[in-house]
Amino acid sequence: MTVEEIEAYVAPNYAAKDEMHNLAHIRRVYALAEEIGGHHPHDTELLMLGAYLHGIIYDEGREDDIRRFLQNAHLTPERIEQAIQIAWESQKEGVPDMIEGRLLHDAHLLEGGKTFIIVKSLVTGTARGQTLAATIRYIEERVLGQFACSLPEAQRLYAEKERCAREFLADLKRHL
Repeated sequence: MTVEEIEAYVAPNYAAKDEMHNLAHIRRVYALAEEIGGHHPHDTELLMLGAYLHGIIYDEGREDDIRRFLQNAHLTPERIEQAIQIAWESQKEGVPDMIEGRLLHDAHLLEGGKTFIIVKSLVTGTARGQTLAATIRYIEERVLGQFACSLPEAQRLYAEKERCAREFLADLKRHL
């Protein structure tokens, strides 16, 4: 399956999502997973499928629709199950087992560089109508310290990303 084929299938599902969870988000996570994957043997098609299914796998009724789409694309039942598993493993809360799931999971956490935890949370909080104080509380209580990368090189990068976010929030709170 090609990127164009999977994008054509998923694009309508991402159209209504906010700026931090749309198709651009999927492309960023996929590109970073490919970059990290350069150091780890992996199945490129499964990585691509997991990336593009990442943001829709949890939508109600979607998993059955995804299975039908992949069957119609002539993927074997085993590959369909692997793609589904990888999409679930890519979630921040996931505990990935497959290397493709680990790559996507870690790329999801590392997306956007050191400042992206703050940027994504502020943009998403604003889109949801949250106050700045509520968004800061959300970051402190529900984001920082809640997730961990699975690959050693990604763990170091994520620790630095969280340190940077904590410093940013401390400085911001001092000046509010």
